[in-house]
Amino acid sequence: MIQPDWELFFGSFWPMVDGAVRGTIPLALMSFAIGLVLALVLALMRLSTKRWLSGIARGYISIVRGTPLLVQLFVIFYGLPSVGVLIDPWPSAIVAFSINVGGYAAEVIRAAILSVPKGQWEAAYMIGMSHRRALTRIILPQAARVSVPPLSNTFISLVKDTSLASLILVTDLFREAQQIASFSNEFMLIYLEAALIYWIICLVLSTGQGFLEKRLDRYVAR
Repeated sequence: MIQPDWELFFGSFWPMVDGAVRGTIPLALMSFAIGLVLALVLALMRLSTKRWLSGIARGYISIVRGTPLLVQLFVIFYGLPSVGVLIDPWPSAIVAFSINVGGYAAEVIRAAILSVPKGQWEAAYMIGMSHRRALTRIILPQAARVSVPPLSNTFISLVKDTSLASLILVTDLFREAQQIASFSNEFMLIYLEAALIYWIICLVLSTGQGFLEKRLDRYVAR
């Protein structure tokens, strides 16, 4: 029976955690923040009465949701140089992940906005609010509460998807695991350890998600 190399296990733990702290988490946070801004713009375009604006948003969302994230990443990092556009690994990963998050989160935000009762719009108009002011002061705060669970799930998925960045030489948790596994030849042990660290990170994020949802529920009338 093969015995696990516990010395290697504990010795490789902190380098991989360091890869997560320096690579995985910052990459996920930056990509998610940019992706949310993009998603909000796309959601408002989808809700626009101007058909050309709505059509552009529909096309963008369809392309992003209909193509694999890995393909999107490779198009940006390996494909764009063929037309003279060179982007370093880190920015390439951020661009690809942000574009992907924008496509998925746009539909979440759009659904959240549509879930707000029309009476809220009417009440805002009755007190003299413009459409933009009603949107920013009345509708979006309520939609934000509704969208927290699905957007949190999107972020947790993004944290795991950042492992794809290792394929374009971004130093993150999984890239550290690949290097350690290649050097030690202990692929099963190291990759299971990487999976454990990803699981711990996602467990912490899921706990934070639950806490945030409870906090937001305090402001909902029962």
